[in-house]
Amino acid sequence: MGTMEISNVLFAFGLTLFAGLSTGIGSALSLLTKQTNRRFLSVSLGFSAGVMIYVSFAEILVKANDALTASLGEKMGSWAAAGGFFFGILAIAIIDKFIPEAENPHEIHTVEEMDGQSEEHKTKLMRMGLFTALAIAIHNFPEGLATFTAALSDSKLGVPIAVAIAIHNIPEGIAVAVPVFYATGSRQKAFRLSFLSGLSEPVGALIGYILLYRFFSDTMFGFIFAAVAGIMVYISLDELLPSAREYGEHHLSIYGLVAGMVVMAVSLLLFL
Repeated sequence: MGTMEISNVLFAFGLTLFAGLSTGIGSALSLLTKQTNRRFLSVSLGFSAGVMIYVSFAEILVKANDALTASLGEKMGSWAAAGGFFFGILAIAIIDKFIPEAENPHEIHTVEEMDGQSEEHKTKLMRMGLFTALAIAIHNFPEGLATFTAALSDSKLGVPIAVAIAIHNIPEGIAVAVPVFYATGSRQKAFRLSFLSGLSEPVGALIGYILLYRFFSDTMFGFIFAAVAGIMVYISLDELLPSAREYGEHHLSIYGLVAGMVVMAVSLLLFL
């Protein structure tokens, strides 16, 4: 492995680490503020969805299709790209299916709603926090591989994707930290558990890279890239937009979505 390749791998891993550990930002925000800024979260989540949807269709799926048609021919390559896209959607949908609804990391929690709970409720809150942390860890695994693969193939593409994933991880940090804090009264425990749940993102990248590195070829890369596009579109439609709507008004999430698409489009055009 050459020096340039090692630096690319380290850069991609660094971006994935940043994206994963942003659960700690959500945790810190929820533990240091008396109120949840719902409007800001709504716009931010919409923005993140806009970035991820636009980049998936305008860039990632296109690159996947190019790689697969170059190695398999136009017809077979186009079918493989479409298959990879829907495989990514299926994979993340199956992961979501096995996460119990009550502990889903995208269940909305605010700082205000958790005050003054009974002991019995505190036990339930602790259980919710632990299961949410586990759910996030499982969920972030393919996200880590997605961020890492994108950054490895194109560093200019990796940065906006890492930022979008990081924004979407902030409310996940809140979802872990808030119930754990109100169950234990310990900011340190709540922050630690929330921060650790985000570690599965770089771990997912590392394990995925170790397992897939020897098989890396244009065909493998194209299929993984198509699956990454599917994963990101599913996350945006199934989680980010519904969460954005619940945190704020419907129009705020859509304004955020359009703003995310515009920023992503401009950033891609500037690098042409």
